[in-house]
Amino acid sequence: MEITQTQSAGLTREFKVVVAAKDIEEKLNIRLAEVQGMVNLPGFRPGKVPLTLVKKRFGASVMGEVLEQVVQDSSSQALAENNVRPAMQPQIEIEKFDEGADLEYKLKVEVMPEIVPVDFSTIEVERETAEIAEDEIEQAMSRIAEQNQQTKPVEKKRAVKSGDVVVIDFTGKLEGKDDDRLKGEGARLTLGSNTFIAGFEDQLVGAKPGDTREVKVTFPEEYGNAELAGKEAVFTVEVKELHEPIPVEINDEFAKTLGFDDLAGVKAAIRQQIEGEYKQAARTKVKRRLLDKLAESHSFEVPQGMLDAEYETIVRQVAGAGHDHDHDHAHDHDHDHDHDHDHHHHDHDHGHDHDHDHGHKHAVDEKLSDEEKAEYRTIAERRVRLGLLLSEVGRLNNIDVADEEVQRAMIQEASRYPGQERQVIEFYRGNPQALANLRAPLFEEKIIDFILEMAKVSDKTVTPEELFKPIDEDGEEADSGKKKPAKKTAAKKTKAADKDAKETKAEDAEAKPKKTTKKAAAKSE
Repeated sequence: MEITQTQSAGLTREFKVVVAAKDIEEKLNIRLAEVQGMVNLPGFRPGKVPLTLVKKRFGASVMGEVLEQVVQDSSSQALAENNVRPAMQPQIEIEKFDEGADLEYKLKVEVMPEIVPVDFSTIEVERETAEIAEDEIEQAMSRIAEQNQQTKPVEKKRAVKSGDVVVIDFTGKLEGKDDDRLKGEGARLTLGSNTFIAGFEDQLVGAKPGDTREVKVTFPEEYGNAELAGKEAVFTVEVKELHEPIPVEINDEFAKTLGFDDLAGVKAAIRQQIEGEYKQAARTKVKRRLLDKLAESHSFEVPQGMLDAEYETIVRQVAGAGHDHDHDHAHDHDHDHDHDHDHHHHDHDHGHDHDHDHGHKHAVDEKLSDEEKAEYRTIAERRVRLGLLLSEVGRLNNIDVADEEVQRAMIQEASRYPGQERQVIEFYRGNPQALANLRAPLFEEKIIDFILEMAKVSDKTVTPEELFKPIDEDGEEADSGKKKPAKKTAAKKTKAADKDAKETKAEDAEAKPKKTTKKAAAKSE
């Protein structure tokens, strides 16, 4: 085999590979002999079909199989002999081959950039902590009591007031036309709960069972359904039943209905849950600050193929979001952990893309402005660079995730689907990529911990409100008094870079609680 490097520019390497015809013929004959031992043809005993007939019947398909293996083996050898660490799958272009002749092909690959991590002891980050106030535990206890509150029918026919539970039927018109999406029967609604959109519940106060009221509302501009957002609707609402809450006494007996021995046990569980939420919020923010520091202190070329792929991912997320949501912060990570990438390990098996078509890759952004394109590319580059950096830190320091850790993560994921645990586990066990996607965030968290152990981390006590205040795209806390531009950029409008997207390409960013959009007369209590 002859290997000749024909190009070396930036991170791109190109080689010409020539595999001798005799080597291909030798592999072909070996494979045909294997097929001969397995093939059954009428008139011949099993395994006794003449080799010439086997070659005539199966030669073409076997040759295709052999060529695929030859390209696989020779390209891997070419990369190894030239100390190439591919960043993505190499591109193979067959230039010449005829049966009985040498195989010639072009091997083009982007290599991993040279990454030299900084001295992590020079990095300074601030970690926020907050104390849990007793009144927060009491408020949580009250919410639990309210959620477990029972109601009873109101025997006396009286007017509905805030706090009552009504059972209603409703139909709605959107801009004067009946709309089947705005219908409901037997919906239970607690007045004052703000379950339906603003103004709906208030207009039922004062009605009595049997009354029918006309309720006029306007869907919020940021409403989840773009077809309803900002539009006026009129509902005809019939109050069918009236119930009032039965007062709940918060004591040991109430605690027992929740599965605890006493009230102290409930409060201890609440404190533990709040502590977990505080810890998660603190972790999310210190990690964001650390990633910002890492992004600022490292500058190296990123593989163009990775950058293009990540850019397309972001653009497709923009299209999927439909520009329905106006996220105020570039790092509003609302993730369901649907991991679709694993950039921790770059020792790919070098599957080859023979007919790789780059002609479509810009089509996905045709509807974007130049400002949007530039901003999404900037975010894509940040994410790819951080992912490569963290992967390199893990490689250099022999950081890895044990199989036992992945198994625990798999079981934890399965527990999210009661009754379907077995199917979920079987899915992961039969899907190597899914398992890799479970391993990815575990790997990154280990790397983050590794860096934080060496960095200078200072703790700062803040209020719970400050702890949960997100960091905006400039690294400042939201509502910090910093004057923002009057006109938001496209990235601020959709935040596709960080909505259901990765902070780095090594893992999914940690999730934070999602805001729920109020559904207008579409969801019962």
